[in-house]
Amino acid sequence: MRKILKVFSWSILGLLSLAVFILLLVRYVFNKQFQEYAYEYLQKDKIELLKNAGKYEPDTLSYTFVYQQDTAKAQQIRKYFRLDTLVKPAETTWNKAIALARFVAKNIPHANQKIYPEKCNAIGLWEYTRTVEPAFNCRLHSILLHELLLSEGIVNRFVTCLPADSLDSDCHVVNQIWLPEIQKWAMLDSDMRAWAEDENGIPLSLAEMRERYINGQEIIYRPLLDSEKNFNYYKMYWAKNLYWFMSWEITGYSREENNPALCKHSRIIILVPKGFGGFNLSDNSVMTTDESRFWAVPDSLTTVLR
Repeated sequence: MRKILKVFSWSILGLLSLAVFILLLVRYVFNKQFQEYAYEYLQKDKIELLKNAGKYEPDTLSYTFVYQQDTAKAQQIRKYFRLDTLVKPAETTWNKAIALARFVAKNIPHANQKIYPEKCNAIGLWEYTRTVEPAFNCRLHSILLHELLLSEGIVNRFVTCLPADSLDSDCHVVNQIWLPEIQKWAMLDSDMRAWAEDENGIPLSLAEMRERYINGQEIIYRPLLDSEKNFNYYKMYWAKNLYWFMSWEITGYSREENNPALCKHSRIIILVPKGFGGFNLSDNSVMTTDESRFWAVPDSLTTVLR
């Protein structure tokens, strides 16, 4: 009996040792390969969700995206940040946007801040990182970049990109930049420091990224800062967060200040695939399945100066 117990004990010990050895191999030797496999597996799973989602359909809901400009605030921001040293007037809209996004990415890392800023505008957010916490999340990144772009006359809006899973509280917020030279939107991400291109080097919009995942077309991700080259996680992350979208109907400076009057009279427009109801929606939400209107071209009627 003792001999059997001894053999059994040694067998268990051997199995435990093998398990520990395998874990150490995965952790220290094959960690990169294991992560790549895991990200690839998750990416395929999220792409299947996109493929199986309902189609977009036109609707007759009443809403119009408005892009507000305030010349006094634009001048204040340009002076405060000395944007004339960052942006060259003769550059294309996209090159100007990249320069501003690199400025934000270089100076403000990503973090889930412990204290939410009291002033959610470009100057307030910058001073927050110098006096309270040195970093903040993707939403605050997008608000800061939104106002810097706006101060340079670049039409843009920050868009919340969400997953299909109601139990997944992790979404992503980025900027959509309007490029008048080529008449299209382009995604720009100062928080995770990247943008997306097609095989011809043309920057991609959120809508184009979603379609390319569904159709199996190539998406080339470019780093805002030279040190970042591995996009395995980022590719999976976007496959997850392109299921539905939220955006303010009216954009502009101090869009998310603690202003009850502003919030009361503003609406959030939500683009969903047909048959999907979203979750955690606010009372001022308008849900649409009309992709063409949600990503409508900004024109003189929707761009307001004051």
